[in-house]
Amino acid sequence: MLFPLLFLKGSLIGFLIAAPVGPIGILCIRRTLSGRYLLGLVTGLGAGLADTFYGAVAGFSLASISDFIEEYNVYLRFFGGILLAWLGIHIYKAPPRHNAQEGGAGETLLQGFASAFFLTVSNPVTLLVFAAAFAAVGVSTANDSFSHSLTLVAGVFFGATAWWFSLSTGVQ
Repeated sequence: MLFPLLFLKGSLIGFLIAAPVGPIGILCIRRTLSGRYLLGLVTGLGAGLADTFYGAVAGFSLASISDFIEEYNVYLRFFGGILLAWLGIHIYKAPPRHNAQEGGAGETLLQGFASAFFLTVSNPVTLLVFAAAFAAVGVSTANDSFSHSLTLVAGVFFGATAWWFSLSTGVQ
């Protein structure tokens, strides 16, 4: 398969998997609308990197990592559920902000990135979605070279990052 076509397929898959607005999308929007565009952007980048991680697992067909995810699926979901519950309670208890400069003032860019990354990576179902998406577009890296897999994963990163950049910029 030609590398540009493989990159394009990976980009499309990354974009489409990142695009449904769920809890991380709402978190990204909220942080952006609070007046901290850069915080919203790095929140999206954290989610995009987590999507890339799962894309890499599916793209490189690393059985040991997927076995780890399957083995600790309950713990990953539990951890992710606790984080989402804490985030929901925190958002619910927070008074509405009227001053844009107050929004996210205590949160650093690293904290925004890390929280989005860990919340996104705590959903191991994403691995199955990537595997299904790769199969649906006829991408199989099981017998391909390392460079084919790397091109596909780079496309996933580009596509997911493009979505989060578009979301952050669009709601600003």
